[in-house]
Amino acid sequence: MSPTPIADPAAKAAVLIEALPYIQRFRGQAVLIKLGGSAMEDPSLLDALVRDIVLLEAVGINPVVVHGGGKAISAAMAAAGIEPKFVSGLRVTDEQSVALVERTLAKEVNPALVSMFKTHGARSVGVFGKDVFVGQRMHGRDGSGGRVDIGSVGQVASCRTEIVEALAAYEAIPVVSPLASEAGTGATLNVNADLAASALASAMKVAKLVYISDVLGVMRDPADPGSLIHTIRCDEVEGLADEGVVKGGMLPKLRSAVDAIGAGVGKVHLVDGRIGHSLLLEMFTQSGIGTEIRP
Repeated sequence: MSPTPIADPAAKAAVLIEALPYIQRFRGQAVLIKLGGSAMEDPSLLDALVRDIVLLEAVGINPVVVHGGGKAISAAMAAAGIEPKFVSGLRVTDEQSVALVERTLAKEVNPALVSMFKTHGARSVGVFGKDVFVGQRMHGRDGSGGRVDIGSVGQVASCRTEIVEALAAYEAIPVVSPLASEAGTGATLNVNADLAASALASAMKVAKLVYISDVLGVMRDPADPGSLIHTIRCDEVEGLADEGVVKGGMLPKLRSAVDAIGAGVGKVHLVDGRIGHSLLLEMFTQSGIGTEIRP
């Protein structure tokens, strides 16, 4: 049997050559990837992302994954007859709910991701978030700006990075859940995965922090993909907020990106997980495919 001809081999070679300097630049460095959005719910999208992350590890980059699990948690709460409530975009988490959140992340979401990495030939280890994140309780805000008790919801006060760094040195992919141990009590706190990812990236001073979500990036007009802003400097974020270009859930994400860069993270990227191989296209091509936040 004759070999199958390669479609446009010159174009394929050009892609590899374009990727080479980026592979060389980031070889041996850590990249933190926050997995979330529709890519967590669509098996084919998630499988493609997992393969992309495995490829990063195979070429000598050290990927670290922090995952969300909002839809899985909502489904588990619905099955338990618990009505989800949100304040300031944060899930109200009472004593019953936090046990369910912990169980869903530790017994379902995290092991499933680890299994997918192993299926694609990578070493991977699930890391219980409470072994990494030390947190403190936070409050939501009502429509008048008043403080609202939202239960066992926390923000990260500090990170224990030793286990994650040891796994990366062992060439294993750490997969970390967004749970924190409350300082002083050890109680479980539910942490927004974006904030958990930013905190760990800052503590590790990674070369890149990549948010995988359901949007192309920052757009001047959300209805026009052509209005995507490919690069934003940290000092431009508040101006874009004043213009109304950055608002809603994107604003805290960008502010956390600015904080991460201020703490030593090289760059932050926002990419759309619904686009095949968006992670590789953002990291290994000159033009990228999402929005890059840089110093």
